[in-house]
Amino acid sequence: MNTPENELSTGKLDSSGGVQSVDRAISVLEILARSGGAGVSAVAADIGVHKSTAFRLLGALEARGLVEQTHERGKYYLSFGVLRLASAIPGRLDLVRQGRAILDRLAGEFGETANLAVLRSHYVVNLDQAHGTAAVVALNWVAQLTPLHATSAGKVLLAYLEDDEAGLLLDTAGLVRFTDHTLTDRAMLAAQLAVVRADGHATAVDELEDGLSTIAVPVRDHSSTVVAALTISGPGYRLTAARMQEVLEELKAGATRISERLGYLG
Repeated sequence: MNTPENELSTGKLDSSGGVQSVDRAISVLEILARSGGAGVSAVAADIGVHKSTAFRLLGALEARGLVEQTHERGKYYLSFGVLRLASAIPGRLDLVRQGRAILDRLAGEFGETANLAVLRSHYVVNLDQAHGTAAVVALNWVAQLTPLHATSAGKVLLAYLEDDEAGLLLDTAGLVRFTDHTLTDRAMLAAQLAVVRADGHATAVDELEDGLSTIAVPVRDHSSTVVAALTISGPGYRLTAARMQEVLEELKAGATRISERLGYLG
């Protein structure tokens, strides 16, 4: 008689135990991806099963070439079989395609403009955007270069760089004043970037343009590196501090969804 774990290796799945086995097997792969490697006991404890069940799951995954034991017997690691599966979808792993639906949803829900931006040299460049219904003038920011220090996206991208790298970018770009509210003091900017790292988001109010408010959160890739910023922008009379707090939860959820599509495991 096949156990659920045996069914995983033979390909015979029923409607109950088989589904549970698939769920557990995926959990095992995620554990190994996060930890870099784990033994049977650690895997069993993490997914809440008996050691014998974890052993059979790992054995089935090893038989399919998805996990392996190397020099340290009893400890399992992801194998190159995972790369073989992932190689079938490299063209889909790009920011614009993964972010498009999220931008549309955010713009539709909040009525403001949603943008996806990345670092290019010592600037921020907007890759894609979606306009909300509340936008009176639909400004096109796609492919536009904007300053790091005066935008919420730029602050997010700066905040997660090494200090030396961020410093070099700011040395090149300078801290140009655009409005009376632009941060032009390096110490004050550094203090604000520390807050961005602690809070997980950045804001810019009247810093690039008078009357323009923006809020941004980081997007990460499979290596946990911040590769982009997801933003909502709008006029200050609508996108007030209180409104930005309302937007923030959904903005972070959207960034998490894009990050997961890029392979981020949390």
